[in-house]
Order: sequence, then structure tokens, then C-alpha cells
Amino acid sequence: MTTFPQVLSRLLTADPGRPLVTFYDDATGERTELSVTTWANWVAKVSSLLADGLDVEHGSRLLVDLPAHWFGTVVLGAGWACGFEVVWDGDADVVVTGPEGLERWAGEAHRIPVVASALQPLAGRFADGVPGGVHDLGVEVWSQPDAFVAFPEPADDDPAVAGTTQAELWGSAAAGDQLTDGDRLLSEANPASPSGLASLTEPLVRSGSLVLVTHASPERLERIAVDERVTGRFAPAGGA
Repeated sequence: MTTFPQVLSRLLTADPGRPLVTFYDDATGERTELSVTTWANWVAKVSSLLADGLDVEHGSRLLVDLPAHWFGTVVLGAGWACGFEVVWDGDADVVVTGPEGLERWAGEAHRIPVVASALQPLAGRFADGVPGGVHDLGVEVWSQPDAFVAFPEPADDDPAVAGTTQAELWGSAAAGDQLTDGDRLLSEANPASPSGLASLTEPLVRSGSLVLVTHASPERLERIAVDERVTGRFAPAGGA
């Protein structure tokens, strides 16, 4: 498997109903669980919004400015499905951000597409709207289809993240050491960041799943680990 569409196709063929991403935010009480199929549907909707709705072209640089959240995993998948290069800083052709980045990126909306998510359960819209020119994901994503095929399709030598091709990304994930095949991986790291990226990519290629937890006390984290039958713990690169 050298491209994201190949990775996703294998997941959907093997066991589409199993949990893939489970998200806890203990500050709000949210628990969201996405099966393989549900996650794939979200990836397709966001991919369609970016590529078809906003005309972002294959090979574009997608800057992701999101906190640790289930939606961040979807945006990464959408970027790779479209053949975009996911970046965390520098020049960008499109930006996806959350509430904290709204003010920062609104000033760029005249130049490049800026998509903002309120990060509400079920991807709800911003209650007070967004600045002019910014696209509210909670308004625009629901009309998008549940299936997406990029044209041209991503190639194994397309950049996936800064300095890494799709083939290199998935080869590294397959050889990674964060989990064994089928593990349920507990993580507090942001998957939409360089240090936390493997918390998503390794489960995707090794038939695993991610339990992403934010704002939890140590005691609560251990309770979640038991409740979710966690079998592995994510250790960010460099211990970050």
C-alpha cells in the first residue's frame, strides 16, 4: 500500500464496521466514535468540499491548524485522498483551522480558501457565524457526497507531509513501533501534528484503532484505557 486510497480501500474491505477513531474531550464531556465506514464518509465529504467545492488542485499545500480532535484525523485523510501535501507552517494553498485559529486565518481568506470548523459534536456550525470569506465547515460539508475519487488519483511519489511522499509515509507507518497489528492505541498527542502523526498512520495500516483523549486527569485516563480495552500507548517522537 503506497497511497492513501489503497490504505482506505483495504480498511473498508477488511472490517468496515469496527471502531477506528474514538475521541474523548473531558473538558466538554464529548465522546465521539467513528467506525471505519463513518470515518471514510467524513473523509469523502471534506475531500469533496476542498477539491470540488473550493477547487483546490492536486499537489496543493494544505495547512492544518487544529488541536487534538477527531476532526483533525479526517482532515489529514482528506488531504491525502486529494493528493495534497499536508503542512503545519509556511506557504499554503488552503487552510483548515478551528475556533482558535479563526481570527488568525480570516485575514488570508481573500487570498486562499480558509475552512473553519467549530469543532462541535457532529461538526456543527459556528453559533455566531464566521468572518466574511471564511468557509464554515458546519454549513458547507453536509451537502457533500459520502464517496470521493480524486482526479488525478494520488501517486506514490506525491508529497504527503513536508519532506515525505505518500509511499514513504505508509511504508514508515507499516514499519513503525507504536503498536502491533490490531492494537487499540491510547494517545493524548495531536494526530494533526508532526509529533503525533504516527498515532493515526500506524493504526490505519496495521488494522488498529486510535483512542484520542484530551483534558483528562491521570486517573480518568486510566479509567478510559480500561473502558476502551486499550492494548497500546502512544509515545510521541522526542517525548513531546
